[in-house]
Amino acid sequence: MSIVNSLSPRAVAAPESGIVEVVNYARGREGLLPLWVGEGDLPTPDFISRAAMQALAAGETFYTWQRGIPELRRALSDYYFRHFSVRLPLEHFYVTGSGMQAIQISVQALTSPGDEFVYLTPAWPNIAAALEIAGARSVGVELQFEGGKWGLDLDRIEAAITPRTRGLFINTPSNPTGWTATGKDLGQILALARKHDLWIMADEIYALYHFAGGRAPSFLDIMEEGDKIIFVNSFSKNWSMTGWRVGWIVAPPEMGQVLENLIQYSTSGVAQFMQKGAVAALDQGDDFVRANIAKAARSRDILCDALVATNRVETLKPDGALYAFLKIDGVTDSRRAAIDIVDKTGVGLAPGTAFGAGGELFLRACFLRDPGQIAVAAERLCDYIVKL
Repeated sequence: MSIVNSLSPRAVAAPESGIVEVVNYARGREGLLPLWVGEGDLPTPDFISRAAMQALAAGETFYTWQRGIPELRRALSDYYFRHFSVRLPLEHFYVTGSGMQAIQISVQALTSPGDEFVYLTPAWPNIAAALEIAGARSVGVELQFEGGKWGLDLDRIEAAITPRTRGLFINTPSNPTGWTATGKDLGQILALARKHDLWIMADEIYALYHFAGGRAPSFLDIMEEGDKIIFVNSFSKNWSMTGWRVGWIVAPPEMGQVLENLIQYSTSGVAQFMQKGAVAALDQGDDFVRANIAKAARSRDILCDALVATNRVETLKPDGALYAFLKIDGVTDSRRAAIDIVDKTGVGLAPGTAFGAGGELFLRACFLRDPGQIAVAAERLCDYIVKL
């Protein structure tokens, strides 16, 4: 008997990431243009790394506040005041070991085994996996795809709600589709959550990557005292800190001890010197973020214009986030296509099969890279597509 048979069934059932599968297949190849994962091409800015190194050199290597150092929570409060025009006290903020851990802790806080959580699909696969590993059931509701654009059908969401439903996971702007909820969409979703007494877990990690100008609409714009909303976020995308694994939660202060306990029994907090780097990101990083957004907008236009010009690709420029989610004529197996594309073009794409129902025929490309690199990737992809 295999030793695996003696492990937890929930752990054994955890799926391999369809994104990581392709990454591992071709990682390290010469001349590779890696558009498969959600990160840019720049390392962490020096002002962030320097702050962390200075704290490390000063001996800030001891156990620290499990909710996050007060300085970082203050910086988060200031960040939300600048960008969302809300002043939240420090008691709303909890620092986590990545955005993924923010999701895991939120799932643990909000669900019990057998509960259901509704999410919009195609979706970043980690939310469904986090729910299933915790013993809850993930219930995907497909966004509508028409004319290259994704849209929300509120009736589908309500039809998926059962007596076991505990909440709604809403990622906007969305990974991978770029769907971005309007203020009206968010109002309707919030009204639905209030009607059925549901939690909303809001993933607004891409809120600043909103190409119509300004940040995207947020539940913070419309929520009222008593609304059951928890926000999960990460330093990864805005400040080129994917490898740091630092994130945060925004939640009602009444949840404070529960969330602190869950942090205690997982990581016991984020290293203080890393948190000092995160403080620098928030306090000094707005110009860097603006430059990243401008670069993403230019690269989005280059990539999408080239692909659409082949007359073989169905997609539109996304309203937000960092991804072109593209449907190529004749591609019926996106996993196989991703392998073939990286073999023949040296461009790494994520297969749509990794993103659940509705994504099977698509491929995802992250365009947060130098426009020159994106132009090369677009040329290689277009040459491949027209030869299909």
